[in-house]
Amino acid sequence: MSTVVLGRLTELDFDAVIFDMDGTLIDSTPAVIRAWTIWAKEHGVTAEQLAGHHGMPSAGVVRKLLPEHRHESAIDRINSLEIDDVNDIVVLPGAVEALEALASARSAIATSCTLPLAKARIAAAQLTPPSVLVTADQVKHGKPAPDPFLLAAERLGVPPQRCLVVEDAPAGLTAAAAAGCYRLAVITTTRKEDLVADGIVRNLGDVSFRATRSGSITIRPAW
Repeated sequence: MSTVVLGRLTELDFDAVIFDMDGTLIDSTPAVIRAWTIWAKEHGVTAEQLAGHHGMPSAGVVRKLLPEHRHESAIDRINSLEIDDVNDIVVLPGAVEALEALASARSAIATSCTLPLAKARIAAAQLTPPSVLVTADQVKHGKPAPDPFLLAAERLGVPPQRCLVVEDAPAGLTAAAAAGCYRLAVITTTRKEDLVADGIVRNLGDVSFRATRSGSITIRPAW
């Protein structure tokens, strides 16, 4: 039986929903592993050093792991590796249905990818994204800072406190909390025990979104 804990989220309505992308709407794990494995070998970084950075922008990971004089070339290299490998990327359960249900409402993607990489992965997954797409290269500070969700809310024209963020990574959930958003976690890449959110589900297939004529959005279990 799937894990569905929506709590107070079913009692609320929202003005907008902001989705993370990798691990929430699409599964890019094989491509990510391939790119970072090559990069780590080239730059003398161990698997242990790479661990724990899921959900953070690649540039932020590089800056944490390497000395400053190596940042520019190392960031360029991981960006190149990732954008050149968009094989095996698939849409996660419930993602298409969630985006379709919100087609007439306010929704956005806020991702730790750069804009070129986000577009490449969306195209590879054949996903129809919302009109608002916020990427790591559009904000001063990426996740776990709140900037991506604050910018998404601003572009949607709603207060962040009226937004529901859907995330799979602790860094993203931390960012959403700092932005003042409600949080729904999906257990696609991280253990339930490591996710702090207002609601937790297996994936988007476990929930149903409904947009009213007035523009408000509700969420319920899918059954």
